[in-house]
Amino acid sequence: MTARLRMSGVRKSFGATHALRGVSLEIGPGEVHALIGENGAGKSTLMKILSGAYQPDGGSIELNGTPFTPENPLHARESGIAMIYQELTLAPDLSVEENILLGSEPARFGWINRTRRRELARRALAELHHDSIPLDVSVRSLTIAEQQVVEIARALIGDPKVIIMDEPTSSLTQVDTENLFAVIGKLQKRGVSVVYISHFLEECQRLCDRYTVLRDGESVGAGDMKTVQLSEIIRLMVGRDMTEIYPRTPHQLGKTVFELKNLAGDAKPRSASLTLRAGEILGIAGLIGAGRTEMLRAAFGLDRLSAGTVEVFGRNETHASPTSRLNSGIGLLSENRKEEGLMLNRSLADNLTATSLASVARAGFISQRAQRDCTRRWMERLEVRAQGPDQDIGELSGGNQQKIAIGRLLHHEAKILLLDEPTRGIDVGSKAAIYRLIGQLAAEGKSVIFVSSYLPELLGVCDTIGVMCRGVLAEIRPTAQWTEHDIITAAIGSGSGDTTLTA
Repeated sequence: MTARLRMSGVRKSFGATHALRGVSLEIGPGEVHALIGENGAGKSTLMKILSGAYQPDGGSIELNGTPFTPENPLHARESGIAMIYQELTLAPDLSVEENILLGSEPARFGWINRTRRRELARRALAELHHDSIPLDVSVRSLTIAEQQVVEIARALIGDPKVIIMDEPTSSLTQVDTENLFAVIGKLQKRGVSVVYISHFLEECQRLCDRYTVLRDGESVGAGDMKTVQLSEIIRLMVGRDMTEIYPRTPHQLGKTVFELKNLAGDAKPRSASLTLRAGEILGIAGLIGAGRTEMLRAAFGLDRLSAGTVEVFGRNETHASPTSRLNSGIGLLSENRKEEGLMLNRSLADNLTATSLASVARAGFISQRAQRDCTRRWMERLEVRAQGPDQDIGELSGGNQQKIAIGRLLHHEAKILLLDEPTRGIDVGSKAAIYRLIGQLAAEGKSVIFVSSYLPELLGVCDTIGVMCRGVLAEIRPTAQWTEHDIITAAIGSGSGDTTLTA
């Protein structure tokens, strides 16, 4: 059978940086193919070439046995290549409906058929079990997770032959991930080929037929996904054996340092109460829209409170500003690193030291040397792949950007860390480093609230786990008393057997 897609010896350089050094990839009709590698391995660059965003320096591409050179993203899309980017590419001020059909609007006699456009948009969201997302609101008003659903829905429009999914579940809960997997199964039956990029290796093993592993811009392994051991894939990815994906550092829980009592915002959370102790890692699970992000934002002072109290180290600081929270030793890592977390046109050094410049100042002036030295130390500790402290952070992969965002909290010496999806878009080797770091911080007596949609990491890293359902935080108990099934059941809400329900 002719391969649906064949990429042979593809090369791409950016100045002196060799992003791809001759990568080869072959996918059959109806195949789900895992493209695996660490951040910076070249996965996204390879797919941007296939989707027409970049032009290759060498190599060849064949689509359905015919030479194919995508001139631009529109040409690639018209040729049957659909792309779901890890970093969302939505138009924030357009509506959900307009975003889903952008560039593929149904028209007649030169006029957009709005009735047909609405029908197609609603159908695409319904296929993902998210027809409750309003079509007329601007995408900017949606949560990151809901925007991810819109991005996926857009790729389902038309008649794609190859769909590239770059970390499609990075912002999705387990329930929504299951919905996506069901959609992928339908696409397979229609003969659509899927390139599936994910750092969740368990997902890849369950979903994908075959795999290709990239390391440092080269293909280093390929084979049958169903028979390979995950330890072998990890070894290919990182170039060494990894014995522990969820490393644990012994730590003791101390006295209460942070407490929320019946916290409520304008819309969400409806009610959130928790007690965080020194040295504790408290995980927060829940479905899309359950109110996890809103709870952290309200607790940090970014969003207005309508009720409840916030106590920090025994002091009532309910209405403190974000600046006061920082001064009290609380740091927030936003799930939206592009708009709230990072200055993408500034250097790594500027981003990492932004909230604590005093430590890199000399005689009242910022010392660029001290700034660079400080940044290099954190880059080494967090295993950041970059040219150096002076490189613009916008040029880094999403995972490396996230590491710098975490490094900023650590540089600021925050004692209480509010982490919203801290490992989103980070490869398995780097995740293990982040987990180890979180354990070390807990051992030092620092406290962490860890919001995540990836249940294995909550169960593997946290001391206690709470579940949010429809804006209410409840069911907080020791991790040993939870299973994935229990967490999903609590997130859906008692009395509901519909696992496609969103909160």
